[in-house]
Amino acid sequence: MEAHTGMLREGALKEKVIVVTGGGTGLGRSMAEAFLQLGAKVCITSRKLDVLQDAAAEMAAATGGEVLASACDVRKWQDVDRMLEEVLARFGQVDGLVNNAAGNFISPTERLSTKAFETIIGIVLMGTVNCTLALGKHWIAKGERGKTVLNITTTYAWTGSGYVVPSACAKAGVLALTRSLAVEWAKYGIRTNAIAPGPFPTKGAWQRLLPGELVEKFDMAKRVPLGRTGEHHELTDLASYLISPYSSFINGEVVTIDGGEWLKGAGQFNMLEAVEPAMWDTIERMVRNVKS
Repeated sequence: MEAHTGMLREGALKEKVIVVTGGGTGLGRSMAEAFLQLGAKVCITSRKLDVLQDAAAEMAAATGGEVLASACDVRKWQDVDRMLEEVLARFGQVDGLVNNAAGNFISPTERLSTKAFETIIGIVLMGTVNCTLALGKHWIAKGERGKTVLNITTTYAWTGSGYVVPSACAKAGVLALTRSLAVEWAKYGIRTNAIAPGPFPTKGAWQRLLPGELVEKFDMAKRVPLGRTGEHHELTDLASYLISPYSSFINGEVVTIDGGEWLKGAGQFNMLEAVEPAMWDTIERMVRNVKS
């Protein structure tokens, strides 16, 4: 199969500095690599420095680009401020932010504690808020224009979805933040947009959500009118465009990339109604084993 070369011209992000939260694995890493291939300098952040450092070394070797690995728990604004200082010390500027860091698990809501909600809302919503405030305040204070915030949300941010209620609540907040700041911060030259991906399988992610045979039983591709799940380059092309100056008149938009899934049936995880009550105990044990 021929290698994918991307939709933007070579050097489209040259000299841009982009922060990608959750950038060491999965879709975050794929986006960061795409930005590097287009000439950007990238900071990838997450809580695990060893994972980040390994990813940064591999990405730099593959693309020839500059990658900063910065350990950061986005739930803690102090960590975010320190990460921003590292980026500025290394690159002298920052031009774009991709709020990609996320957490999720499947469970009937009545089985969840308030701590479960706090954890997911903390990572997804407050993490996005913390990073957006840190970079936004920096840009506004410096009078720097032409900056971009790109949030990764999901289609169930507006449809809702059973069995992932903390995530749905948090992603809905991210969607509201996107649209609200698009209006409020436009006067500062800051654009705020979002991508709502459908199912884009990543190594380990679906196994954590749907361990064991459930991955096969609940085949996400069957929910998508196009009959397949997404490929990473399809999302990274979109992200590259939205973070770039080519999309300079797009502001406050949420672009869905899901093959028509949400139009076919709202609530990405609503099919879990078919799981027998006793099976949830098995799922919970399996998920705990995967996490440990």
